[in-house]
Amino acid sequence: MGAKIQTAVLGATGYAGFELTRLLVRHPELQKPLLLKRESGSCSQDLTEVFPALSGNGGYPLESFSIEKMKRAGVDLLFLATPHELSRSLVPDVLKAGIRVIDLSGAWRLRQAEHRAIYQFEDKDAALASEIMDVAVYGLPELHPVAIKSAALVANPGCYATSVILGLAPLAKAGWIDRSRGIISDSKSGVSGAGKEATARTHFVSVADNLAAYGVFRHRHLGEMVEQLGLSAEELTFTPHLLPIPRGILSTLYVSLSQTMTASEVENCYRKFYEGKRWVRVFAPPRLPEIQYSLQSNYCDIGFCLADDGRRLVVVSCIDNLLKGAAGQAVQNMNLMYGWNEAEGLQ
Repeated sequence: MGAKIQTAVLGATGYAGFELTRLLVRHPELQKPLLLKRESGSCSQDLTEVFPALSGNGGYPLESFSIEKMKRAGVDLLFLATPHELSRSLVPDVLKAGIRVIDLSGAWRLRQAEHRAIYQFEDKDAALASEIMDVAVYGLPELHPVAIKSAALVANPGCYATSVILGLAPLAKAGWIDRSRGIISDSKSGVSGAGKEATARTHFVSVADNLAAYGVFRHRHLGEMVEQLGLSAEELTFTPHLLPIPRGILSTLYVSLSQTMTASEVENCYRKFYEGKRWVRVFAPPRLPEIQYSLQSNYCDIGFCLADDGRRLVVVSCIDNLLKGAAGQAVQNMNLMYGWNEAEGLQ
């Protein structure tokens, strides 16, 4: 057996960072991850102070971030569960040190400047950032497995983007979408998708017994969807909603087909596209996915209903936003990068 890989996590105190740490700790090919923090002074010194559920396993010390510290510890791979701006500033130096990166933020996902503008990045070295952007790989394993294997930088997809892209990709590749009619994505997420820092919108009083739309026409994940699906922004109307539940995403996708199809033809299209893809489950009609089916798992569940006219299609795609939409997908990408089974550490 080869030596176990040393990983590090910056941002383990967030929801996605915690889930990621929990997965890495039990991964059979890894040493215990090095947990790093940017803060100093009075902040927590051990992850168990933030997440007591990890107690009883010898502690999970949080150490100040340092590239030299990672090099001394023999870190091969750094996971960034950090704000977009921080990831954007850190990655150039980390890559220069020869450490591979899986970034859970949106810092390196978008190739087109008009989509990336929503983040308002201010790069110290714009030319270097452009070079890094050219080699960054969008980390959706079902679409880009070969490129992910050799990548130095993997940009983990957004949670909404994962559910929508996987729900539409087979139809887009087959050329079956009537793009002139447009696509509607009505997506709903649990509150953890908004991050750990409470806001007026995510406060219990605002969320409980409520359902609210937000980010209409301007959500950051829209650029990922259209880039990966080969669409224009005008061809996809994406509306996210906040559900009064902790986690999970359900995307309902409304599509007009360019030709009359049968339900069996649509099902075969999905099954062929995802053949051998461990973490996508295609449901046979009339069964449709529900959030509870994919919770606490790395699955993306996809089902559909075809209208009697054979031209109007509704696709339902469900994921756990903290796993397939974040930490689980990051581990799936790591498995590809190191030649391990994509299910390793995720079952």
